[in-house]
Amino acid sequence: MNQLPIFVNLRGMPVILLGDGEMADAKRRLIKRAGGICVAEDNRDARIAIVALEDEAEAIAAVDRLKARGLLVNAVDRPALCDFTTPAIIDRDPVLIAIGTGGASAGLAKALRQRFEAMLPAGLGGLAHALDAARDAIRARWPGGPERRRAIDAALAPGGPLDPLSDQGGDAVEKWIEHGGEGVASGVYTLTIASPDADDLTLRQVRLLGSADLVLHPAGMPRSILSRARADAAMRVDDGQAEEPGVVVRLAWATTAGSS
Repeated sequence: MNQLPIFVNLRGMPVILLGDGEMADAKRRLIKRAGGICVAEDNRDARIAIVALEDEAEAIAAVDRLKARGLLVNAVDRPALCDFTTPAIIDRDPVLIAIGTGGASAGLAKALRQRFEAMLPAGLGGLAHALDAARDAIRARWPGGPERRRAIDAALAPGGPLDPLSDQGGDAVEKWIEHGGEGVASGVYTLTIASPDADDLTLRQVRLLGSADLVLHPAGMPRSILSRARADAAMRVDDGQAEEPGVVVRLAWATTAGSS
């Protein structure tokens, strides 16, 4: 990744905003929507700043001043000067989906947002609220952390009882806790990879990679394949050892056409 995507809690926080006009107005609306307070450059409590100045020399000078104070700075339409960028946003409160291109193309991020917006049910936020309210019940049903994570992964998988891309009834979470399965069991799963194209992975392979605690792979396995694993999964070149507990996924190239 070229950037680490994070969500910053701005509620009640001062955010320095420099500039006037359409660019600054758009950022001002975004800051206020997130609960932040727009302040002037002389504010000493702010920790982040947004520079929305049209003049190139003025923008560079402002960025230099603010960074010298230790602030994280976003310079609108000047990605080379940015410590962080603001993504295109899909809001299904409390679900927030951010789409970024590292400043390469705001238009591309917007186009993707519009596509994904149409795919996500209006009730997605309700599912998130229901899962949050059921934390204690979920912990009681699946006391162990790994088994709980695997059960949740299975429920939220395509076609699962809590598939987030399907409209859910108001009691879907309650029914799942009562009748839900355990998800992917601990063990070693060998996946035969038939193609270096990640789009050729089967649904089963994607599900197992998304549940893996450890991914063992041959040297030279494309990053596009490995990126389908959990972001926090451990990965290493396969050395024939797989004693670790949890879900271990071992990738192997196919010698003939087909995949597991």
